[in-house]
Amino acid sequence: MRLTALLLSGAAAAALTLTAGIAAAQPAANTGTAKPAAPAKTAKPAAKTTAAKKAAPVKAPPPPLPEANEEQLAAAKRAYLGLYECEFKQSITIEPNAKDVGYINVAFKKDTFVMKPVLSTTGALRLEDVTGRTLMVQIANKSMLLDVKAGQRLVDDCIHPEQRAAIEAARASSAPAGGGLGITPSAQ
Repeated sequence: MRLTALLLSGAAAAALTLTAGIAAAQPAANTGTAKPAAPAKTAKPAAKTTAAKKAAPVKAPPPPLPEANEEQLAAAKRAYLGLYECEFKQSITIEPNAKDVGYINVAFKKDTFVMKPVLSTTGALRLEDVTGRTLMVQIANKSMLLDVKAGQRLVDDCIHPEQRAAIEAARASSAPAGGGLGITPSAQ
């Protein structure tokens, strides 16, 4: 009987010790005032973050442009190709689009816009961005590039060498002969 009592008291002592250990390990649950323990932070492997950056979505290529009609091809021939000198020492370069006949590339700063040439009823040539963001207007004496979305000019007073020649020819033809003011007195 002594042996049984000794075994029972040992088992009871072990149970009490185990219960006390559990209670000591979780004091916040018993008191309600302590903050819960934060989960342990684990280091993320570098390979996963690099792989996630590489798996970023890739921009889809733009849809193919519609084939140019006769009016668009005629308008493209009227565009002055090459370098335009603009205000504030800026410049624009206009070249035919190598991929799509009848379309024109307009390069300004770091951007290149694919444009569709359109003749207007006023005689101006409009180069309309196929994405709808920009518009270039070419008139007899200058050209300008507009940001249609923002509603402002990107650059103005852009002059191609052919436009400069037209400006000089207009000045020469309107200059008065003989150094006068160009006023002819009326005969009375």
